Amino acid sequence: MLVYSVIAVHGFDGLVIATFMAGLFLLVTGFLRAGSLIAYIPEAVIDGFTMGIAVIIGTSQLKDFFGLTAEKVPADFLEKITALWEVRETLNPEAVLVALVTMVLIVLFRRAAPRLPGLIVAVALVSLAVAVTPLDTDTIGSRFGDLPKTLPMPILPDMSLARIEKLIPSALVIAFLAGVESLLSAMVADRMTTGKHRPNAELIAQGVANLGSSLFGGLPATGAIARTATNIRAGGQTPLAGIIHALTILIVMWVAAPLAGYLAMPALAGLLILTAWNMAEPHKWRSHLGKPRADLFVLLMTFGLTVLADLTVAIGVGVSLGLAIRMRRRKVPPADWTPRDQ
Repeated sequence: MLVYSVIAVHGFDGLVIATFMAGLFLLVTGFLRAGSLIAYIPEAVIDGFTMGIAVIIGTSQLKDFFGLTAEKVPADFLEKITALWEVRETLNPEAVLVALVTMVLIVLFRRAAPRLPGLIVAVALVSLAVAVTPLDTDTIGSRFGDLPKTLPMPILPDMSLARIEKLIPSALVIAFLAGVESLLSAMVADRMTTGKHRPNAELIAQGVANLGSSLFGGLPATGAIARTATNIRAGGQTPLAGIIHALTILIVMWVAAPLAGYLAMPALAGLLILTAWNMAEPHKWRSHLGKPRADLFVLLMTFGLTVLADLTVAIGVGVSLGLAIRMRRRKVPPADWTPRDQ
């Protein structure tokens, strides 16, 4: 959603510049050995932000889930809900059926065959059904056209000083989120494999990855908790698993890019809504209510700002409040202010 907001305000070339800058920030953070600071980010901030992102992702897929016809859906949460409600008469029952079947298949595959890439299989099977039947639903190909089968030549947009100044806040948030998610993924991997990651090496690697991605016009790169956990459950135990994953995606792009055009948009919407539900971690909601009031306030504040305001504001306010509460609990003495001569 941060990517979407940056593109909406600064254009795609602005996102590329912000990604390049975020890579530099991550490199500096890693070389300064600041990776261990992840332990000081309040858990309430991460929970509130993740739940907010889940809501944003889920609502962003309502149009395709219900097969609604709308020329343009606003990025703002409240305006988006209003715009979708105004076109409710265009609901497509066939699109809803495709989305629901996809979600059911994903859940069934996850329980019956956890090692199987259930997400891919479910979307592929449903998309195949859409292709061979007269179901009236959009596909990637019908909406976006043919997908490229090769990488573009490396290039960097014009980085004027004025644009850099405007994009610094977005680049900082991209770097922050990339670092946090990557290090959280590494911590999850540690628990699942009884290993121990190197946080500063992780940040440097993510910095290089974002520099490389931006040079080819790509999106911000980050570790992902869901894919990391899935990889380990499938037997991946070393960095070689990540290399194989990257090479597999490259081969799929070369060989199977035309097939991706047949993927049904409602099927992808169902997958993402289910992903958003899992991101929100509903099994933790009751425990959140049992947290100290200050922590609950930070969680709700971060959640509300993420959904209703701005991702950058949510991160800034949430981390600031969380660290202030942390300092108060540790009984850090107040600053000894000295009156200034007037």
